[in-house]
Amino acid sequence: MKAIKVEKLNKHYGDFHALKDVSFEIDKGEVFGFIGPNGAGKSTAIRALLGLIQTSSGTAKILGHDIQLEGKLLRSKIGYLPSEVHYYDEMTSRELLEYSANFYTTSDTSKIDELAEYFELDLSKKINDLSFGNKKKCAIIQCFLHNPELLILDEPTSGLDPLMQNRFFELLETENKKGTTIFFSSHILSEIQRMCNRAAVIKEGEIIAVEEIQSLLQKQMKKVRVVFKDSPTEKTLPLGSQHEKWNENKLSFEYVGPISDLISWLNQHDLHDTVLQEPDLDSIFMNYYER
Repeated sequence: MKAIKVEKLNKHYGDFHALKDVSFEIDKGEVFGFIGPNGAGKSTAIRALLGLIQTSSGTAKILGHDIQLEGKLLRSKIGYLPSEVHYYDEMTSRELLEYSANFYTTSDTSKIDELAEYFELDLSKKINDLSFGNKKKCAIIQCFLHNPELLILDEPTSGLDPLMQNRFFELLETENKKGTTIFFSSHILSEIQRMCNRAAVIKEGEIIAVEEIQSLLQKQMKKVRVVFKDSPTEKTLPLGSQHEKWNENKLSFEYVGPISDLISWLNQHDLHDTVLQEPDLDSIFMNYYER
């Protein structure tokens, strides 16, 4: 049995197709990435899976249960972390978490203090007094309290500083070792690279690829900026380069290919400085999927 199985899922708003024949499968115990630029349809697909919106056509099952017919049962097995959280402002964090835990028979309230200490969250403060980052910490703790079989995470690190992001990833890795399946939606490629073995890539409501992460990385473009000590007379670039721009002794270009070939080319020149930069996802999609 698959943790998630989606077949030709569609969502229409009038003439606008928010989801177009979305299909993918996730194995139990897998950490699966769901990646795409903002507005690609990630959150819409997640809301459909949770039964928060009605789909126009297609089918989806989570843990063997139909998302439309057995939504109540499913939501007891899922820990959901939305990209933005909205709570009762006058509650304290502790009150909110205890209130939330009471909705589930499997909740472990001892985790509240344990995770609050781990994420450095003051449980005595009212929700209204919390920063966006601390509200996100509260949401993270909330989605773990009932020991879910499946975590569905929508842009989970937004609002977290680098230290808290790292602690969050470590917590996910610990939970995954216990058998928890993780569906990780993000527009940040480095997060998907760290956490996932496979990922579905969505753009404009369509799944355009489901790939192993290593395969995706091999096709990933790099932005390269080079400053030569002297303007070179030979301006041949490594195979896989495109969109080069020269400005006297400065060069910028995009590169797709083995990183060893690029490093070899750089070593052949007398350089003052060089920068390799990960591009935004839109650039990766335009560069790779249109090729």
